[in-house]
Amino acid sequence: MTAIHILSGGAAQGLVAQLAETLKAQTGLGIEGEFGAVGLMADKLRGGTPADIVILTRALVTKLRDEEFVDPTSIVDVGVVETALAVRANDPKVTVKTGSDLRDALRAADAIFVPDIKASTAGIHVAKTLDRLGIADEVASCLRIFPNGATAMRQLAASDAKRPIGCTQATEIIATEGIVLSGSLPPGHELATMYTAGVATRAAHVTAARVLIELLTDADRSELRRRMGFSG
Repeated sequence: MTAIHILSGGAAQGLVAQLAETLKAQTGLGIEGEFGAVGLMADKLRGGTPADIVILTRALVTKLRDEEFVDPTSIVDVGVVETALAVRANDPKVTVKTGSDLRDALRAADAIFVPDIKASTAGIHVAKTLDRLGIADEVASCLRIFPNGATAMRQLAASDAKRPIGCTQATEIIATEGIVLSGSLPPGHELATMYTAGVATRAAHVTAARVLIELLTDADRSELRRRMGFSG
């Protein structure tokens, strides 16, 4: 089946999946591509991986625009995504209101599921947060690091650890069966990231890519975006 190709942060995977049938009905095209750590997705575009559309952090899309990999006339913000905590569906929720609460919750966990701590938005933030809390070395053996948040959350859902916890972007938590959104990170440790879409300058399906961006950002779909973890 002919499809448009996408390179996207994992934060947008659930929302894109909700719109795939509508895109096909309007354009006759499906969606193929990759969802993963935003830094890796940007590098794939730079390296020549075919793409019609990118959905990455606003900062990365702006940089790719300046590098002439993204059409500047096509760029639109999709929404803000918080980095948050997750637990398995049958486990008690973990509520953290202060940095001390967050430190205690992470120290109490026997497995901490996170995305790539060098290339993903949430993973980089987790690494910085552990340093800021002064527990990076203490919990290092508990970290379970995966290429992206979606994979990390699936592994959390399947975990047989006694007290596991996950930390990634809220959209990836919401989109994963078997886990639940446990709560936001506390003041001083929070992260809210704007995700932005744009058409690649080498796009083969420009019109369809623009249709997908319209679907992603349509005011009539604001409730869908909210349910999938986007705000703003």
